[in-house]
Amino acid sequence: MTEVKSPPRADRPRVGGWTRFVTARPRLSLLAALLVTLLAVLAGGGVADRLGSGGWEDPAAESTYATEALEREFPGSQPNLLLLVDAGRASVDDPAVAAQAERLTDRLAAEEGITGVGSYWQSRSPALRSQDGSQALIAARITGDETTAGETLDRVAPRFQGGQGPVEVRIGGIVAVRHEMQTIIQEDLVRAEMIALPVTLVLLVMVFGSAIAALLPLAVGIVAILGTNAVLRGLTEFTDVSVFALNLTTALGLGLAIDYALFIVRRFREELATGADPLAAVGTTLRTAGRTVLFSALTVAVSLAAMLLFPQYFLRSFAYAGIAVVLLAAAAALILLPAALVLLGHRVNSLDLRRLFRRGGDRAKGAEEGRGWGRAAGLVMRRAPFFALGTTAVLVLLGLPFLGVKFGTADDRQLPTDAESHVVQQYIRDGFPGSPGGGLEILAEGRATEAQYAAYKDRVADLPEVLRVDGPLVQGDSAYFTVQPKGEAVDEPAQRLVGDIRALDAPFDTSVTGTAAVLVDSKDAIGEQLPWAALFITVVTLILVFLLTGSVLIPIQAVLLNALSLTAMFGAVVWVFQDGHLSGLLDFTSTGSIETTLPVLMFCVAFGLSMDYGVFLLSRIKEEYDHTGDHQQAVRHGLQRTGGLITAAAVILAVVMVAIGTSRVANTKMLGLGIALAVLMDAMVVRSLLVPAVMRLTGRATWWAPAPLRRFHARFGLSEGETTAATVPDGQEREQRREEDKVATRG
Repeated sequence: MTEVKSPPRADRPRVGGWTRFVTARPRLSLLAALLVTLLAVLAGGGVADRLGSGGWEDPAAESTYATEALEREFPGSQPNLLLLVDAGRASVDDPAVAAQAERLTDRLAAEEGITGVGSYWQSRSPALRSQDGSQALIAARITGDETTAGETLDRVAPRFQGGQGPVEVRIGGIVAVRHEMQTIIQEDLVRAEMIALPVTLVLLVMVFGSAIAALLPLAVGIVAILGTNAVLRGLTEFTDVSVFALNLTTALGLGLAIDYALFIVRRFREELATGADPLAAVGTTLRTAGRTVLFSALTVAVSLAAMLLFPQYFLRSFAYAGIAVVLLAAAAALILLPAALVLLGHRVNSLDLRRLFRRGGDRAKGAEEGRGWGRAAGLVMRRAPFFALGTTAVLVLLGLPFLGVKFGTADDRQLPTDAESHVVQQYIRDGFPGSPGGGLEILAEGRATEAQYAAYKDRVADLPEVLRVDGPLVQGDSAYFTVQPKGEAVDEPAQRLVGDIRALDAPFDTSVTGTAAVLVDSKDAIGEQLPWAALFITVVTLILVFLLTGSVLIPIQAVLLNALSLTAMFGAVVWVFQDGHLSGLLDFTSTGSIETTLPVLMFCVAFGLSMDYGVFLLSRIKEEYDHTGDHQQAVRHGLQRTGGLITAAAVILAVVMVAIGTSRVANTKMLGLGIALAVLMDAMVVRSLLVPAVMRLTGRATWWAPAPLRRFHARFGLSEGETTAATVPDGQEREQRREEDKVATRG
């Protein structure tokens, strides 16, 4: 039988043109890239100092409106700076202690940028005095945005910290917590990079053997990271960006750049091994692996773009950073890397450090790789029902702890136990009645009489979770009340109290804010947008995977299996970080809850990375199926060719995420370690066991699509292979491929 070839694809000339474009003047391309990178270093310098440490609030929520109105009308109503005055063995009511505290209060009130200063010694409020009488609080508000507040704190804190006559002063409050968190994250990020870069280089040398080839992915990653820092610096001129986004920039910049460079360099070396000259090898690589990298970048970017649907700038910041770093990593891999490969040619294999320890050269290496992954794929497909059901059951079991998830908000316990703002808040939590600095504020707007204010205050005080109600403080047609809940500031009873207060009738307009109110509104905003974000990710992923494979079933499988691969991550997050298991080993303080936005962030990032590996595997399976028409052979061949590559990429990305997970901030630790677990589970369990088992069970129906969709894919679809599904190989080619794979499998 002769081979029936399909007409040339419409995109072939463009691919050829692109190859010529990126390889025509490789030295000029690399010089231009160097200049752009240097400009990015200059443009992105100092980006961390312009980033915020908040962003969990919904800008359109009732609590946000009330917070802004109170700050405008009653500047002292919401203290964000607390001075913990410790009298030691004396009492805070001792005359010498009281006199020193009064002087401290006056000095603080005279500082520029600080308003609403009050203290226990002025108000005699029991909420500002510890139960044993040895400590009391001075409260104030630092005005301005997060950057301005941080600058004010840096100026003021050294003047008040430490020994002050007969008392010891420690600095706390929300502004101190966030500022200290921002500083620690920046320090931890530098340490994570110092850990990740050398370990990653060693792993890349182990994967490639060649030291020259190992340096290429690192170069792509560094370009992507520096470029993204410049993008974030530009965005800070127009919108708020979270400091946490820097962690994602480093992780994805290294991880995805290494993934893409691994895939391209590996394919380039394969082409060189067949006898192709470097320019032809680059052309084939771009037509095959290059398409896959482009498709992979689109799928990851889609998952991250879903976070733009949420109003909190904390989540939106990760979308900004993630989309930028993904696109820059793909651009560097598809533009700079081919230019470097053309210049290097066969020297890409130089300094092969493994040659000293390997017999038989590349053929032995290929046989060894084929033997392991070929046998694994064959075993899985022979026992497909067992592996499909067993793997699914294990993943579901690992995810069960997530059914008990409790959502909370980030607070001082995210910081190390020796961080000063954490120490202050812990003293307050353990030794003061109620929740000083963490209560609820009620803004009342509209003309009212004293009797109406008093009646409303009594109704609030009668609510079961209320410890005390202070106020009202009246100014014009506005007033505000302060409500101290009986328990923790953000526990379940405090959240219920927010709803109870909002449900009360009043002769004036009321708005409730405070830590618990912000949490309630944030949960509502996420719950409202979550279905739309999930729908967006699902629909776009289905379309992209269909364009890659031309199948109706494979996109559905991809979405379901990717979601299933995340169960272990979510189960571990609850078991470890919410319930506190391993808190001693991992050195963090459990709050008994998970910050509301983190599961959304972790899902979007981990789902995108899972699709990244899924595209690598599916593209190779599709290529083989186009060549042979043999479904089982295509699955086995695809896993055989990409199993080692995907595993190596996953291990390297996990190393980067674990380095991020060494952070002293609990949320960053959870983000890094959780995604590292998800990546490893996806590559080593889902891609190695569940995907081949499910595809074996679905058989040739895996590739079914109705005629209209087949025609659509034939016209607009993309695939890694140089042939399309319309190409029917002759019997000799099929038999030759089968024999080659049998030899590789036997080793």
